[in-house]
Amino acid sequence: MKKTFKLKNLGCANCAAKMEAKIKALPGVNGVIINFMISRLTLDADEMRFNEIVTEAAKICSKIEPDCVLVV
Repeated sequence: MKKTFKLKNLGCANCAAKMEAKIKALPGVNGVIINFMISRLTLDADEMRFNEIVTEAAKICSKIEPDCVLVV
């Protein structure tokens, strides 16, 4: 399953790269792209675990950049 999400308050390209790497390492993730310029995250992940992966991705984003919020 592939879906795109808005990232609010993403202020650092380096942080976006760190988020992308950590989310990509989650089990069940087939691919992830974070576009810093338009503050979008595109996630391709296992459909059975998709909601769980989105929750984990949101936690990763806020841990790396505390003001960043994944808009679901």
